[in-house]
Amino acid sequence: MTVFTDETRARAREIIARYPADRSRSALLPLLHLVQSEEGYVSPAGIAFCAEVLGLNKAQVGAVASFYTMYKRRPTGDWLVSVCTNTMCNVLGGQEVYDTLAEHLGVGHDETTADGTITLEHAECLAACDYGPVLTVNYDFFDKVDPQTAVGLVDELRAGGRPMPTRGARLCTLKEMSVQLAGFADEREGAVADGGPGEPTLRGLRLAEQHGISVPGFDPATPIKRRDAGEKPAPATPAKAAPTGSTAPDVKAPDDKSPQVRTAETRQPDAKTPAPDAPGTKVPVDGAAPAPREAQAAEAAGTAANPPAGDGKPAGDEAGAQERSLKEAQK
Repeated sequence: MTVFTDETRARAREIIARYPADRSRSALLPLLHLVQSEEGYVSPAGIAFCAEVLGLNKAQVGAVASFYTMYKRRPTGDWLVSVCTNTMCNVLGGQEVYDTLAEHLGVGHDETTADGTITLEHAECLAACDYGPVLTVNYDFFDKVDPQTAVGLVDELRAGGRPMPTRGARLCTLKEMSVQLAGFADEREGAVADGGPGEPTLRGLRLAEQHGISVPGFDPATPIKRRDAGEKPAPATPAKAAPTGSTAPDVKAPDDKSPQVRTAETRQPDAKTPAPDAPGTKVPVDGAAPAPREAQAAEAAGTAANPPAGDGKPAGDEAGAQERSLKEAQK
């Protein structure tokens, strides 16, 4: 069983301290990245560690770790190569890229090469359709790949190189990336240097400049002012409601308008259904309200017919019922 280092435990305390004392379980996500940065995946020992420091049970931690795909549940290589095989990338050759890499590396989906360097996986969508087909290495993009460039990429990784992504900073291993996702700075020299934007993104900016398109009133040179301590923020200006196509006059709703009336106005804001609060209109009612004595009698009758739930266990939790179910299943 893995014994986590003192540095990891100190970092865990630092992560937990970022959150209010009564909200410490919010630290679970960065803590899972932290244990992954030490082991290369979230092991049973990592699950137990997170449960220990947060006062949770292992089932609660395991439910979160198994939900998010960025938490790996078995040993993963230094380089996680994810190939998009969804619709757009597939049409452009993504499946061919994946199949070629699988054959070249001798592994399938979510499998790691014998030397432990590369884990290959399908990716349903990497949100980069305008750069397809794409693959990522530890979530950094390599755009417009083909089978040959993909093979050259993984060969360079296995040889110890760190090819530059098409967009973004320099590559880092899965463990180095997990440290960053846990909320700690990457201390490598030039870790966030180099890289550049993608051409389709720049194309949009150039078209905006060419046609004089800009955000009204936006000045990129405007400095961001820091609010002094004790200074109250300026009151927010209420946004104007979007036009609904209604021909009925706008009527300011009183604060005591019932939710039912608000819902009715929202669903039918047309000229044939005047706003109930408009001058000269009346809100229809279902009838006269019952007398207080009748209302009390109705409430008492409803309470008697619906006793509150008890704290006893459901019948299915009884030992006898469980034994009977097991015997019936074995027949």
